[in-house]
Amino acid sequence: MDDLAPQEAAVLSIIKDNPFAGQQEIAAQLGLARSTVAAHIVQLMQKGYILGRGYVMPAETRAVCIGGAVLDRKYRAKADLVFETSNPVDGIRSMGGVARNVAENLALLGTTTSFISIVGDDEGGRALLKHMRDRGIDVSQMVTTTERPTAEYAAILDLKGDLVLGIADMGIFDLLLPPHFERIWPHLAAASWVFCDCNLPDETIAALIAKRQGARFRLAIDAVSTPKAARLPKDLSGIDLLFMNIDEANAVLHRKAHQTIEDAREAALALQAAGAREAVVTMGARGIAVAGTEGARTFPAVRARPVDITGAGDAMIAGTLHRILHGEDIYTAARTGALLGTLTTETPASVHTELSERFLEANMHRLAG
Repeated sequence: MDDLAPQEAAVLSIIKDNPFAGQQEIAAQLGLARSTVAAHIVQLMQKGYILGRGYVMPAETRAVCIGGAVLDRKYRAKADLVFETSNPVDGIRSMGGVARNVAENLALLGTTTSFISIVGDDEGGRALLKHMRDRGIDVSQMVTTTERPTAEYAAILDLKGDLVLGIADMGIFDLLLPPHFERIWPHLAAASWVFCDCNLPDETIAALIAKRQGARFRLAIDAVSTPKAARLPKDLSGIDLLFMNIDEANAVLHRKAHQTIEDAREAALALQAAGAREAVVTMGARGIAVAGTEGARTFPAVRARPVDITGAGDAMIAGTLHRILHGEDIYTAARTGALLGTLTTETPASVHTELSERFLEANMHRLAG
């Protein structure tokens, strides 16, 4: 609470002891004018220490995820793919989107999680909302629109489960603009971490980064893809933790090297030099590079028995944030995140159906060595 003035801290202390205390009562206890107390309460709301009327106190650790909520359709080839003709596949439908996947992983791990996105006023949008509620995720700040349909993504996978082609209808996210976040600011300000993906418009990403400067939450961002990484500002200051794969990092940094894990380490350091406080750069089976306050380190990938890689990167992000929320440093947390990413590749689902804190702990031995 270093960002609180002495009178603000005193007002907050009284509210914690008695959430039903009136402004006049607080003013009398502190010897202040009621108008002064009212002003302090407004500041406490803006800083995220209280959530509004009734002085509802936020959870001690809470994550807010903002970005893609998508209906995923995955088609896995039953034989070698042949282009320009029909191919036999096995198809499944699931819930996807980077931020949505991160939110579901976090909730299953036991983190108090809110999710903010935009869906169409259609069957797909209602299915996404119900699915998130059933996972215990707060979707009270979601937007529903009649202007665009709920986003959809289709992935074509080869026999090994590797992505061959992805196609996406994501136009609805262009409607998720800064004014919505102004309206729900106390909800965001009360978070421990806010995570957003680059499915958001560039002006919305810029607004979140700017608003982060006066808030107590920390901000994590994932690039999503090489084209969407271009939505990030050139100055990455205000981003506490940036996730990218090597191709995305090279696109942002205008680099070409991407052959060795050392290239990822150099990219992570360059992202720090561009303003990000910490950065994680992934290279798939070659491992990850983590740039933190104690320099950049590289870690090997966790050996996997892959079935489907969809959602692995999102799980890695969630595992990392979950561990940071529990007090671990970025290096230790990112290794656990990498483990969760590997576990996700070993299931056909984008979010592991058995995921829990206990399940993750039961697999920690796979990080040995």
